Amino acid sequence: MDTLNSMAKGTAKVPHPFYPLEANIVGYLANDWTYVELLTSFAAGWVVILGTTQLVVRRFNPNLSLWERAIICWFILSGTIHFFFEGYFAVNHTRMAGMNDYFGQLWKEYAYSDSRYLTSDPFVLCMESVTAALWGPLSYVVVWMIVTEHPLRHPMSSLVCIGQMYGDVLYYATSLFDHYYNGIQYWRPEAFYFWSYYFFMNFIWIVIPGALLYNSFVTTAEAFTAAKKMSKSNGTAKKRA
Repeated sequence: MDTLNSMAKGTAKVPHPFYPLEANIVGYLANDWTYVELLTSFAAGWVVILGTTQLVVRRFNPNLSLWERAIICWFILSGTIHFFFEGYFAVNHTRMAGMNDYFGQLWKEYAYSDSRYLTSDPFVLCMESVTAALWGPLSYVVVWMIVTEHPLRHPMSSLVCIGQMYGDVLYYATSLFDHYYNGIQYWRPEAFYFWSYYFFMNFIWIVIPGALLYNSFVTTAEAFTAAKKMSKSNGTAKKRA
């Protein structure tokens, strides 16, 4: 996989290593970092961010359960990726192929599984822009609501989770429609890129938001049930009085 960069630099017949090979990717500049360096540094950064998050959360609300702290970590991760990483793409989409800063190289590494990120694809651009503008900031709002035990925590969490899942489903649907109906393949033929980048890294934003959405539904239903029982109990006590 590290040979892909040398392909782009030294093979005249293939001006870029992305699929479809005939895609018009303007100003492509090969990455300086290998995929191992990019993914390792990305993971290390998240260890630092999430570790710091845990320390800060325990200081502001030490009574939160392990489950709630895990949810906070998820929304910190989501908010940061949505707002900063995906926001970076939304701002730089026209020159993404030639960007060689850290985020630019990460996006070009991911583009081995979906070259639409290097061609200003209308759907991808609109979807990522909405994600960065809405679900990024609102993920941080959910974190604040969990820490402060705000009563609107579950409605806001549900809103963000539905938005994430909806965008992910459309993301899969549009690329797979082009693949099976129009015969256009956006990922390289190596299984690593399809299953690790395209499938797994996106499927996470269906599984975890789905689980959190279910949890919010159950919690909300239980709250309404308890409130209804309390209302009936108070009504019965008033009649007896």
